Amino acid sequence: MVSIIAAFQFLTIFPTVIQRRFTSQEMGRAVAWFPLVGVVLGMTLYGVNYAARFVFPDSVAAALTLFAWILFTRAFHLDGFMDACDGLFGGFTPERRLEIMKDSRVGAFGAAAGILVLLTEFAVLSSSRNLLAAVILASTLGRWASPLVIYSFPYVREEGLGIEMKRNFRFREVVIATTIAGLTSWLVLGWLGFAFMLGAAVIGFLVALYAMRLLHGLTGDIYGTVTTLVEMLVLIVFTIPEIGSP
Repeated sequence: MVSIIAAFQFLTIFPTVIQRRFTSQEMGRAVAWFPLVGVVLGMTLYGVNYAARFVFPDSVAAALTLFAWILFTRAFHLDGFMDACDGLFGGFTPERRLEIMKDSRVGAFGAAAGILVLLTEFAVLSSSRNLLAAVILASTLGRWASPLVIYSFPYVREEGLGIEMKRNFRFREVVIATTIAGLTSWLVLGWLGFAFMLGAAVIGFLVALYAMRLLHGLTGDIYGTVTTLVEMLVLIVFTIPEIGSP
């Protein structure tokens, strides 16, 4: 239970029974439960959208849902995505890219990337025909793809929370995360859900391989990038009529 609580405290603002700084071992085990956080987050976001549509037009309900998404997660993954875009596209050496990514200030690449992601997600939330499945699967698979790359690729820095999580993350945690994501995908979409899982894994590995070429290792910002892009692309696929219809 401690590792589950650690996962919720790390990824969301949801209140938890335990409020303290978790050890690196506990945080490594917590990664296994990231997809479970995604399931709860997706259901909560749908609840926000469902309630908002009783009062507001669909477009306003979509905006409020996106606002809640950012609020509930403290813009955690989006911030990493924006930092990664600044570093990967703004530097010319691995050292300079890492230096830029460590800077808390947002540059032109990060700002543009963040705006484009938010605009895309707003458009999708406004037009999706099966929003319950879309938000649950997007938030779950986004938080499943990141554990895959955490386990599979080296971490570039020698200090920080990311390397501590990496050192304490074992194959057992990968199995737990995959089981949660697999069961959720099956319940939401049946066999098609496994195709979404395959797509999420491919996206995660492509992002990680690209980062490896430029940085020679991954960082926490790259993990956030994987989650953000998987979420966005899963949501986009649900706008296809043949797939998105309930």
